[in-house]
Amino acid sequence: MTTLVTLEPHRNPASPADKDALFARLSARFGKRFSRSEALRAQHANTLTWLKVQAPDAVLFAQSTEEVSEAVAACAAARVPVIPYGAGSSLEGQLNAPFGGLSLDLSEMKEIVSVHEDDLDCVVQAGVTRKQLNDYLRDTGLFFPVDPGADASLGGMAATRASGTNAVCYGTMRDAVLGLTAVLADGRIVKTGAGAKSAAGYDLTRLLVGSEGTLGVITELTLKLFGIPETILAGVSTYRTLEGACNATIAALQMGLPLARIELLDEVQVRACNAYSKLSVPEQPTLFLEFHGTPTGAREQVEIFSEIAQAEGGGALDWAARPEDRNRLWRARHDAYWAAKNLRPGTDLIATDVCVPISALAACVIETKQDIDRLGLVAPIVGHVGDGNFHVMPLIDSDSTDELERARAFLDRLIERALRFEGTCTGEHGVGQGKIGYLVAEHGQAVDVMIAIKKALDPSNILNPGKIFALDV
Repeated sequence: MTTLVTLEPHRNPASPADKDALFARLSARFGKRFSRSEALRAQHANTLTWLKVQAPDAVLFAQSTEEVSEAVAACAAARVPVIPYGAGSSLEGQLNAPFGGLSLDLSEMKEIVSVHEDDLDCVVQAGVTRKQLNDYLRDTGLFFPVDPGADASLGGMAATRASGTNAVCYGTMRDAVLGLTAVLADGRIVKTGAGAKSAAGYDLTRLLVGSEGTLGVITELTLKLFGIPETILAGVSTYRTLEGACNATIAALQMGLPLARIELLDEVQVRACNAYSKLSVPEQPTLFLEFHGTPTGAREQVEIFSEIAQAEGGGALDWAARPEDRNRLWRARHDAYWAAKNLRPGTDLIATDVCVPISALAACVIETKQDIDRLGLVAPIVGHVGDGNFHVMPLIDSDSTDELERARAFLDRLIERALRFEGTCTGEHGVGQGKIGYLVAEHGQAVDVMIAIKKALDPSNILNPGKIFALDV
């Protein structure tokens, strides 16, 4: 059986004198944008999950690619680790500093550099958030679709290869990033991608997307945009069983129905959302749905899905056409994490995700639900089931040895189950620290190739060390 990774103690490969000298230079160069404040350092470590908080030694707020390059080169010379930081919403300890080092905060890199309406793309700095970009694009008739729920930075979304509620229709960050600018471990600046499709050379864009800051610091992105749909319809579909909800999803996808969003909530998550977001959805397994298209096309999609839902034991569909009603529904979905935390105040929430082929979705979700019930855990299920990705959020009293043991056993079995169904240990959260122990089980000898790439691009292992692989610094 695989086991959860044991985090390494905080240690730094640089000598104290070298580290202090580096930080003195950075302080002189960047002034108030460099800080060793204890509170700021703690904020720039893991804060959203049960993993230990391992704070960096210092924080630097960069404002340009050139400043990132300068800081990374200085850290490389002193052998001080660099941990990229976006909006702080990662869920697998990607922000922690197990070896100390510099947290490189890109949140002030918020420039939308250019929008090319005719080419359906834009160029943004890494600190721009999804909401900021879409607010900016509103008058152009275009939008950026990848929506992970949290208002994450686009650089962070690329670094973790994020997905979201409408991945079933518009794809993930793997599809959305057309090119990027990144700073390598020695401070070199590289640009990847082209203004048109290209078959020239290795696809470095997709190598860096999903690398979690371990191969380079992403500072700028070229992103694919889409036209805002003429008609948007959203609604709620409730079911007697989880199996019915999953089967309705599978049937709709196999029929080729162009779903824009389809989100699964089990009855526990529905109860949490009702209480937190003031909804009144029946406490049953539920699908939140959205369709895009022409007025006639969207209505036809609704009618077809209604027939599918009824065949799988679904009740009458409750549809929302008004923007305010749609926004309320999706705001509740985006607040699912906070709603779940309110189910057991004072406990720790373990936010984890797996992804399986759509044909295995129902079996995997049902087995997972049975395991939750058998172990007596409070663990809501919610997911972007249109691409087989779902999240489980056990709420654990960390002072209870018994609960911790049950949670660890559950997480092990969840990932083993996903791998048994030829899925993955993470569909969008990334590996970080929390899933290092599962990487070999999923990828086998391919992990050796990944490590070889890491060592070639970052031989001193200063870029976000202790993430994805358990390598020495």
